[in-house]
Amino acid sequence: MFKMMLTILLASMVAIMMMMMCTIISKTSKKDREKMSPFECGFDPKSSARTPFSIQFFLIAVLFLIFDIEIAIILPIVLTMKWSATSTWTMTIMLFITILIIGLYHEWNNGVLEWAK
Repeated sequence: MFKMMLTILLASMVAIMMMMMCTIISKTSKKDREKMSPFECGFDPKSSARTPFSIQFFLIAVLFLIFDIEIAIILPIVLTMKWSATSTWTMTIMLFITILIIGLYHEWNNGVLEWAK
């Protein structure tokens, strides 16, 4: 019991020391304008580099990633059909595709898929 408590204490101390060291090392000077200014081939920037981008673009990108990952999940499921029961496999695929369709319907109703408003 003593060894376990000593190990936990030692691990906690090492973790706290590492966090403190990282905090001290990562301090940056907020007054350095040159480091904080955007770099554009040595010229003064033509516009602000910190302009926000379209939220609609972000939502479409997230949707693309979600459906891309879902396709990557569906493809190996076809290979598992050989080793599993057909009824279980069919129910799993139908449940997965139903959840996808419900999610797509929800996004459509919320207007996420409308690019231009």
